[in-house]
Amino acid sequence: MTTATPTYSLPTSLQHNTSPGSAPPRKSWRPRLNLSSRAEEPSSIGLGTTNTNASSKREQKWWKVRIFRGMVNDVKRRAPYYVSDWLDAWDYRVVPATVYMYFANILPALAFSLDMFEKTKMSYGVNEVLLASVLGSVVFAVFAAQPLVIVGVTGPITVFNYTVYDIMVPSGTNYFSFMALIGLWAMAMHWFLAITNACNAIKYVTRFSCDIFGFYVAFIYLQKGIQVLTRQANGESFYLSIMVSLLVLAVGYLCGVIGSSPLFQHYVRVFIKDYGTPLTVIFFTGFVHIGKMARVELSVLPTSKAFFPTIDRSWFIDFWNIRLGDVFIAIPFAILLTILFYFDHNVSSLIAQGTEFPLRKPAGFHWDIFLLGTTTGVAGLLGIPFPNGLIPQAPFHTASLCVASVVADPDEKSASKGHVVTKVSHVVEQRVSNLAQGLLTLGTMTGPLLVVLHLIPQGVLAGLFFVMGVQALEGNGITLKLLFLCKDRSLTPASEPLKRIERRGAIWIFVAIQLVGFGGTFAITQTIAAVGFPIIILLLIPFRTWVLPRWFTEEELRILDAPTASPFTMISVGGNYGEDAEDKVESTGGSGGEGGVLSGGAVDGEQAAAERGEGPGAGVKRRDGEGIEMSGRPGMRRRSISRQPE
Repeated sequence: MTTATPTYSLPTSLQHNTSPGSAPPRKSWRPRLNLSSRAEEPSSIGLGTTNTNASSKREQKWWKVRIFRGMVNDVKRRAPYYVSDWLDAWDYRVVPATVYMYFANILPALAFSLDMFEKTKMSYGVNEVLLASVLGSVVFAVFAAQPLVIVGVTGPITVFNYTVYDIMVPSGTNYFSFMALIGLWAMAMHWFLAITNACNAIKYVTRFSCDIFGFYVAFIYLQKGIQVLTRQANGESFYLSIMVSLLVLAVGYLCGVIGSSPLFQHYVRVFIKDYGTPLTVIFFTGFVHIGKMARVELSVLPTSKAFFPTIDRSWFIDFWNIRLGDVFIAIPFAILLTILFYFDHNVSSLIAQGTEFPLRKPAGFHWDIFLLGTTTGVAGLLGIPFPNGLIPQAPFHTASLCVASVVADPDEKSASKGHVVTKVSHVVEQRVSNLAQGLLTLGTMTGPLLVVLHLIPQGVLAGLFFVMGVQALEGNGITLKLLFLCKDRSLTPASEPLKRIERRGAIWIFVAIQLVGFGGTFAITQTIAAVGFPIIILLLIPFRTWVLPRWFTEEELRILDAPTASPFTMISVGGNYGEDAEDKVESTGGSGGEGGVLSGGAVDGEQAAAERGEGPGAGVKRRDGEGIEMSGRPGMRRRSISRQPE
C-alpha cells in the first residue's frame, strides 16, 4: 500500500536562496500555523488554489466514519476546564441555582411519579423516580462535557413507560425484565451513535423543531395537571384541589413576573425569583390545614419505605427471566427510546447552551450521548425510569446561573424610549450546582423527608404542573411569535427582529406549520401508538432543512428560525448547518480555513477539523452579541475582533 506524502505550500512572500554555500536562517514553523496570525494578516500567506483544491478533494465523505473521533475530541476540548468547573463554583449564584433546581427538578418528578404510580399499578413510585434523578444528576455533573444540563425523569418518558405497560403486561410479559431489556438494547444503540459520531446530525436542529418539542412538553405538563385533578374524589375534596392548584399557579407565576420586573430592590427581586416556587409549594401544603379546610380529606402523594422500591422487589432486575421472543420484541421499543433520547437530550443540551447565554466553555455532544446510554442501561437494571435531559429545567438551570442587569434598550427612540432589556454579562459555568441538587434529591429518599413529601396534597402538585407548563409556554418561540402577531404594530418595540420581515403572512404560515407539527405529536401520544411519537419529532428536522427553504426566503428563515446554539457551542458537531463556510471565513480572515498551510495527506475534512476544535468557529465565544472573542484553551492569550455586519 502506497502512503501519500504530505505536500507543503510555503508562503509566497518568503524568498528562497538556493545559491550554493548559503544557509537559510532557521525559523520556527509555529507562527505560520498560528490561527491568530492568519486572521490578522491573510494576505501575507500565499495559500493559493492548490491547498483549497486539495482540501475540497479530500473533504470527508458522509459514509466514511471515523469511529470514536467525536468522543475523544469532546474529552480533549473539555478536559482542560475540568478543574475550573469546580473552582468556579465559588460564586453566590451557585447557591440559589442549587436550591431552585432542586425544587424545579424534584417537584415535577414527584408529580410524574404520581402519574406512573397510577398507570403502571404501582410499578414506579416516588423512590424510583428520585433514584433516577440522582443517577442522572451525579453522573452528568461529574463526568459530562455539558454539566449545565439537568438530567431526570421527563414527561415524554412517563408517556413511554405506561404505554409499554399497557401494550406488554396484558400478554403476560414481566414488565421490569422487559424494561431492563429495552434499557440494555438502548444502551448499545446510544453507544453506537456516540462511537460513529452520529451527533453531528444535530447541526440540522434549529429553533423550528426545538420550539415544537418545547411546546409539546409544556402541554404535557398542563395535561398532567388536569389529569391529577380529575383523579380527585368528588365533592369538597375535588373543588378544594382545584382551588389550591389555581392558587399555586397564580402565586408561582407572579413570583416569576416580579423577578423579571422593575419592582422592589434588586436583591428582593432576585430572592423572589430564586425561591418563590418552592416557598409557594411549602405555603400551600400548610394552607389546606387552616380553618374548615382541615376537615376536608385531600389525596396526598403516596410514598414507600426509605431507599426501598415501591413494591416488594430487589433493586436489581433479573432481566433473563423473560420469554425469548420478548428479547427481540424489546428491540423496536429500544429504537423508539433511542430516537426519543437522541432528540430530547440533545435539544435539552442545545437550549441549555442557547445563543442567549454567553458561555465560555466548550460543549461535547458525542461524549454525553455515550454517558446517556450508560445511565439508560443502569436504570433498566435497577428497575427505575430512564433519565435524560429535562425541558424546561435545563435552560432554567443556565438562566439561574446568569449574572445580569437591567439596562435601557439602545434601539428605542422617541416615544418608545425607556423600554428596558436584561443584559447578561456572564454565566457561572460549573459542576457543583448540578451535583448538589442531585445529592439533595438522594437525601429526600430518607425516612423523615419521605414523611414530609407524603404531606403534599395532590392539588399542589397539579398547580406545580400548571406553573411549569405556563413558564415553558411563556418563553417558547411559538408563543412569542403569536404574541407578536397580536400586538399593535405602532406599539411594538423597534428592536423586535420580526418587524424586519416584510411579508407578515410568512410569520402566520410559519407558526401554522409549527402548530400542525405540535398537533400531530400531541395527538399520537393520546393513543396506544404513543411510543411512536419520537418518529414525528425526528421527521421535523429534515422537513425544516429541505422543505421550508422552498416556501420562505433565506432572510425570512434567518429571522424566524435562528440556530439554537452559537457556533462556539456547535464546534463539537461541526458547526450549525449553513454557517460553516461563513464562520470559516470570519474566524480565519478568508485564509482558506484550518489546514491551509499543510495540504495533501495532512488535511482532514472541515467536519473533522471542527471536531478537534480547529475548524469553523474554533475557540470563538460570543460577547454581548456584538463581537467574538478568540479564547482557545485555558491560559491562551485572548484578543477581541469585531464581527462584521452582513
